[in-house]
Amino acid sequence: MPYRRLPNTDQARIRALKAVVAKGDTYNVYDLAVSLKVLTDARNFLVKFEAAHSYYVECFERQSKAGRKHQANVKTARLYISHFIQVLNLAVIRSEVRTVHKEFYGLDMRNNNVPDLSTEAALAEWGRKIVEGESRRISQGGIPIYNPTIAKVRVHYDIFMESYERQRNLQALTARSLETLASMRSEADALILDIWNQVERKYAEVMPNEKRLELCRAYGLIYYYRTGEKEEITK
Repeated sequence: MPYRRLPNTDQARIRALKAVVAKGDTYNVYDLAVSLKVLTDARNFLVKFEAAHSYYVECFERQSKAGRKHQANVKTARLYISHFIQVLNLAVIRSEVRTVHKEFYGLDMRNNNVPDLSTEAALAEWGRKIVEGESRRISQGGIPIYNPTIAKVRVHYDIFMESYERQRNLQALTARSLETLASMRSEADALILDIWNQVERKYAEVMPNEKRLELCRAYGLIYYYRTGEKEEITK
């Protein structure tokens, strides 16, 4: 015998609810395979669930679209900050900048390694340290670093930080919208289960079996055949 399986995606849940609501819109209530109460519940819940799903999709798409531009800003900021640190370290090696002045930037005086800039949080932190450190060193009479200048580094750092904050806000909106949607899934599943149980009870005595399945499918029920089962049934 074929077996049914509840929807496991939000789109499938929406399709299942729409199927029974569509029946309610086209059939007399007395001819329906479900109660008026469950039909009303399905209609009311569908409006809320579909709205929550649409909002989540909108948030996710907005985040993804902004994310592509943001990644370009990340790449450019990382390039300039890393290059500035390398030039600064070379200036220290040539004794053009005193080793102790690396403290202004929060850099390790014991080596000339570039800090790990692989994460956006690290990039935000080191960008701030480099901009502030160069300003402090120059204010104490230090010669500015050129190629790149701190002004150019700051331009790209500020662009990165603006998109970094925007992306974090978009991610937060997406996360909240997904949390709201996820919190509704158990109610959706319980409602669909109730609908499907009522439909199967209504048509339990219908024969042949394929006719019964056809009537149930009209209400959105999904049936699956085990391997080779459908061929055997149709023989």
